[in-house]
Amino acid sequence: MANDEEKKESLSLSDVLVDFIQKNRKSLFIALIGIIVVVIGFVAGLSIRESVLEKAISRVESLNDRYEEIRFNINESEKALDVQALLEDLNANAEKSFGYASARSYALAASIHADQKKWEDAEKAWKAAAGKGGKSYLTPVCLFNAASAAEEYDNIEGAIESYTKVLTYADIFPMAARAQFSIGRLEEGRNNRDAALSAYRAVIEKWPADPVWANFANNRIIVLSNRRS
Repeated sequence: MANDEEKKESLSLSDVLVDFIQKNRKSLFIALIGIIVVVIGFVAGLSIRESVLEKAISRVESLNDRYEEIRFNINESEKALDVQALLEDLNANAEKSFGYASARSYALAASIHADQKKWEDAEKAWKAAAGKGGKSYLTPVCLFNAASAAEEYDNIEGAIESYTKVLTYADIFPMAARAQFSIGRLEEGRNNRDAALSAYRAVIEKWPADPVWANFANNRIIVLSNRRS
């Protein structure tokens, strides 16, 4: 008896569903077409994005080749126009690209500024590269280079800021311990004893097995601890 009731209920639900589809077939058909259009658009968008990215990367490689051709004579006067043209093309490619292609373009521009010892421009370009690098390995590399460039023209605050950002990539960046030590070194250089000690202790706590920077940090802790505050 129960089985008969279940069959009737099943048939009834089936009839309702068929009736619903028949009454709303036009709307359902339009909705289905809409879904298909969205899916096709999404796939097409991915294809276009991939094509744009490939072209952008190809342009970066071409720009890198131009850089390699002039890098060893980059400060010679007869190369000035070539360098300026390359920088303009690198910045243009960086601005109209995204992801790796944009980050790599800014990084190449930063390398040129560093070759010319234009450290403020180098720092800005490295930071721009880091901003486009996302979570890739390129980002902490660019941040570390930005910090180094900042040090070159005594922008200590900027250097500490970039070194600190490097630490957020400690799990993928092998020079994170050095960045942490550098924070201590810079704080010590501007007589911030407590901040320096804190930074040095962080090296030992986070990278106790590091054969270089943990040892250096321990030595500086001993020296600073023996000084009067």
